[in-house]
Amino acid sequence: MSDDAPQPDRIDGARHPRDTPRLFGQGGAEAAFLDAFNSGKLHHGWLLTGPRGVGKATLAWRLAKFLLATPDPDDGGMFAPETPTSLDINPDHPVAHRIAAGGEGALKSVTRSVDEKTKRLRKQIVVDDIRKLNGFFQMSAADGGRRVVIIDDADLMNPNAANALLKMLEEPPARAIILLISHRPSGLLPTIRSRCRTLRLGTLPPEDMALALAQSGVEIEGDPAALAALSGGSVGGALGLSLMGGLKMYADLVGILGTLPQLDRSRALALAEAAAARGGEEKLSLLFTLIDLLMLRLARTGATGQPPETEAAPNEHAVLTRLSATPAQGRAWAEAAHEISTRARHGMAVNLDPAALVLDTLFKMGQTAPR
Repeated sequence: MSDDAPQPDRIDGARHPRDTPRLFGQGGAEAAFLDAFNSGKLHHGWLLTGPRGVGKATLAWRLAKFLLATPDPDDGGMFAPETPTSLDINPDHPVAHRIAAGGEGALKSVTRSVDEKTKRLRKQIVVDDIRKLNGFFQMSAADGGRRVVIIDDADLMNPNAANALLKMLEEPPARAIILLISHRPSGLLPTIRSRCRTLRLGTLPPEDMALALAQSGVEIEGDPAALAALSGGSVGGALGLSLMGGLKMYADLVGILGTLPQLDRSRALALAEAAAARGGEEKLSLLFTLIDLLMLRLARTGATGQPPETEAAPNEHAVLTRLSATPAQGRAWAEAAHEISTRARHGMAVNLDPAALVLDTLFKMGQTAPR
């Protein structure tokens, strides 16, 4: 494991998942793994699934530390170790120190690698990345201890890499545990899924979200409750929103919709020009994600007769209830959301002028607003 290896789930400025002290909101998944460990029925392959940003990578590193630091329940005969009641290990344990320093020989992290020809990060995990595990298993087998592999994320394996991994899961090396992180397990080979036990992680409730954000190492800008509402309970999503000014962008959107049906063109143009700034591809993508989310919140408000519990921007509740006061208006926003999202994604794919694309989207939303 290289300390500077690419980590797809790492957010710039935030702690690396291996250095995250605690995992919040995923007690069920942790308990399921601990029960399997204590019962002596530890599977050789584990599939960690769930939405992005809810702690799958953090859990994988917690499992790795636990597995390498904790003896088997049946080791030692009459002097067998105490049955562990949590995945926590002493931070002063040698395994914890070695993992923190990137020097644990019994642990291997597989991510996208750098192409030696282009010197750029590959978009996929390739077969050579998986085949290198054969050497790892051979070299680390001498001491007879456990070996742990983390694949982050398994969705990015190309077909050859997936088939190579499947062979390892079909004939697993002795005392080897393979942890696969997957955001979309349906895209994996069915035979890979069938040879792994699944731990599904869910979105975080507000109280756990606040705790997770507090330990992230990122200075959070904005209301944590609003971040939680817009990210759908994803810590990673909330951190991304905070770092990219997502709350202000969403507030600007709500403010512009508050001028409907007479669209404030100057505010709309200012938002469009900001999204079209050079090097702003990520912000443009975020803007359209927030537009999708705003229209979803409009549709739900009309369908349920009340706005979402958490107000994610100033005056949002008033805007939502005015523009989507009836089930019919809610349906209109749902239909518009599909059309507008399709048009916007197509426009981004063919590199239409970003400012024009944003303005067109806002005009379409204006046409949906009740008169």
